[in-house]
Amino acid sequence: MKLFVADDSSTIRERIVRMLLDVPNAVVVGEAADGLETMRCIPEAKPDLVILDLQMPKANGLEILPLIKGLSSPPLVMVLTNYATTRHREACAKLGADYFFDKSREFEKAIEVIELLADAYPQSNVQGSDAIG
Repeated sequence: MKLFVADDSSTIRERIVRMLLDVPNAVVVGEAADGLETMRCIPEAKPDLVILDLQMPKANGLEILPLIKGLSSPPLVMVLTNYATTRHREACAKLGADYFFDKSREFEKAIEVIELLADAYPQSNVQGSDAIG
């Protein structure tokens, strides 16, 4: 399973990448620190899953989420954010997010879902208990 990490915090990106090194059948194919860079890189990287922060410069996650889901072969999108309000969760669901996690309380849970998805890959229709929609 190919993963792409989009987060403006280099510390968070590094933490995610480090945790994913131990996930069998998962490889990080790209990273981005802002929304525009994310949208430039995703078509070439062709990830199966994008881990997306909502608060990023140049274009935030809510702005690029529909663009990602509008690609001809859209990847799964896991929102991992500190803005885990009901309003944000509902907005992400409407825009096509497949998963939504609170970065401060559910970080490890998000990694567990990635492990399950990677284990089931290439069955991209796997939906965990935290799937939205």
